[in-house]
Amino acid sequence: MDEALIKMRGVSVGYGDKCLVAEVNLDVSGGEMVSMLGANGAGKSTLLRTICGELVPLRGMITVGGIDTYSGGRTKLARALSMVTTDRVDQEGLSVRDVVAMGRYPHTGFFGRLDVDDIRIVEEALSAVGMTGYIERGIGSLSDGERQKVMVARALAQDTPVMVLDEPAAFLDVASRVELNALLASLARERGKAVVMSSHDVAQSLEQSTRIWLLTGDGTMTDSTPAELLDAYASDQNDSPLGRLFAGRNVVFDIARLDYVIRKK
Repeated sequence: MDEALIKMRGVSVGYGDKCLVAEVNLDVSGGEMVSMLGANGAGKSTLLRTICGELVPLRGMITVGGIDTYSGGRTKLARALSMVTTDRVDQEGLSVRDVVAMGRYPHTGFFGRLDVDDIRIVEEALSAVGMTGYIERGIGSLSDGERQKVMVARALAQDTPVMVLDEPAAFLDVASRVELNALLASLARERGKAVVMSSHDVAQSLEQSTRIWLLTGDGTMTDSTPAELLDAYASDQNDSPLGRLFAGRNVVFDIARLDYVIRKK
């Protein structure tokens, strides 16, 4: 396996004295798509924002492309890592082209002038998410789903070896979610990017990802391949990571659907 693009050593994340995920020692290499699953509040977004340098680890160190994510410098990090969140950014006066072009700023210098190559990269990013026909539209005129596709295009235009996405399909319909997951998987597989994302779409995560991180909310995290998780569940439904993921809730994993369903009485 290639040299890891993301390295986490002894990493614990949380807020103040509250630790949500403890003692993580993991690598993510180019070509891998990692999906993070767990209940709300288990620490998915906190871990992602710590990887991106927005939060300081409670303990340990994270590097992306050899850069310390918290102290390595924002410009250097922006050339190594791009992030997509569900936050609604105030960009109402800008066109779709303008928003996606923002992804090129780490590469264009102080004045942010786009050359021919930058313009090509912006157009290719929009094409990749199926938004070419919207390039002159105002960002404020788009639906939530269309806007989210533009945010993914902006991350693609940033042209980083690592992409981190916090529930990127949250506002998308079923077809768009499938297409987006397939796109991210192809970016990892064909362009050698390391893609790490949080998701509530269990079936798509199991089908498209090379690895799954399960956060149970008790500070522990399971790192497995989809095949390993499914094999463990088939062997012992109750005492397996997928069986324990929503312990205490009235749901059970359905291996035929690759998703959680209401537990039958």
